Amino acid sequence: MAKVSLTLVVMAAGIGRRFGGPKQLEPIGPNGETFSDYSVYDALRAGFGKVIFIVNPLIAGEFRERVGRRIERFCEVAYVEQRLEDLPPGFPVPPGRKKPWGTAHAVLACKDVIDSPFCVVNADDFYGRRAFEAVAEFLKSSGGDAGILELCVVGYRVENTLSEHGPVTRGVCQVDERGFLVRIQECRGVQRVDGTIGYRDAEGRLVEIPPGTLVSMNMWGFPPGIFGELEERFPRFLRAHASDIEEAEFLLPEVVHELVQEGKARVKVLPTGERWFGITHREDLRSARAAIAELIRRGEYPERLWDGELG
Repeated sequence: MAKVSLTLVVMAAGIGRRFGGPKQLEPIGPNGETFSDYSVYDALRAGFGKVIFIVNPLIAGEFRERVGRRIERFCEVAYVEQRLEDLPPGFPVPPGRKKPWGTAHAVLACKDVIDSPFCVVNADDFYGRRAFEAVAEFLKSSGGDAGILELCVVGYRVENTLSEHGPVTRGVCQVDERGFLVRIQECRGVQRVDGTIGYRDAEGRLVEIPPGTLVSMNMWGFPPGIFGELEERFPRFLRAHASDIEEAEFLLPEVVHELVQEGKARVKVLPTGERWFGITHREDLRSARAAIAELIRRGEYPERLWDGELG
């Protein structure tokens, strides 16, 4: 069997308005390492050979100098800018639109630089080495039936994805008996309330999410065939959201859900025991740095991540 080339795509184009700055540039490790550094480090150890950073034009240069340069010594690195004006013919930029078009649009921006299976992650989340190993194994072994896209998503136990400092948004996965995704529901305001994990519905009632429920942290595995679907669906999205076009987002979970419902994709949910951490809230920074320090103490990462060989 021919060796499969794998690409890691890191979505780093967010502008962090609520956070107060670009989260993807926040130092988490003891020597200025960011979440992206740890994701790339884990991905390279899992067998990925190329990295693509999706960046905002406003911070593209700074991101490359502060993050990309040190990674370029270890693997092939490319940079793709997610631009507001990258729209299909006939669609102008709405006058009031300020933020990027969403995660599906970010991935679509990579269509000309990817020709291999790839994994997508956020630049402001920690996913864990075993999660990257699971995606790599899936991408290397998946073949697929004619006309059906073989995708995967890493499923984290909901109790391993909470912030101590406020509510978070999580994609709750409904999985069939064979481990394939049936549907994914984006739930906002997920947090622990008096010992119960849940979120508030429109009437303010607490909807419980039982411990052990698998949720998506936006860690996906895709074949290159996904780009054709994204290109086809983006104009459809723009037309459907004409009334709220200044705020609507073209999101990966929604595209994947549509593909599953239409029978065009099959999504394997890869359960992991890894514990997520990130910086949804500014207060999460201290917790994230403490978590990295503990992983270094346990020997899972070197103190200086990019000094020497990959562990």
